[in-house]
Formats: sequence, C-alpha cells, structure tokens
Amino acid sequence: MEVQMSVGCMAEVKSVFDQIDGEAEARAIAEAEAELDAGKGIPHEKVREWLLKLARGEIIPPPCE
Repeated sequence: MEVQMSVGCMAEVKSVFDQIDGEAEARAIAEAEAELDAGKGIPHEKVREWLLKLARGEIIPPPCE
C-alpha cells in the first residue's frame, strides 16, 4: 500500500482500486466473455424481471439460468 503525503499533516492512503493492472483486467474480461459465449450467464430479461419483483417487495431467489 502506497502512502502519499498531502499538503497538511495527514497522509493520504491510496486505495487498491487506484492501482490498475491492465493485464489482469484484460484477462478477466476475456474470461467473462468466454463464459458468456459458452452460454454461462443469466439472460438480461430474467434479471430484469427479478429486480422488478424485488422492487415491488417480493422476496424471491435470484434467477439461476
């Protein structure tokens, strides 16, 4: 974790989210796209229906296919 000194007396701590690993991000995107291409994933319409039901107060499990 990198610490940077700011103008005052307090140190500014950089978040792990401030550090971008381009190779890891590209790998994660490629893996996710491959899963979607293989048919793994939840169709948008099923997720949308589930979220609308949750918004109406219905407590139901998330869609699983």
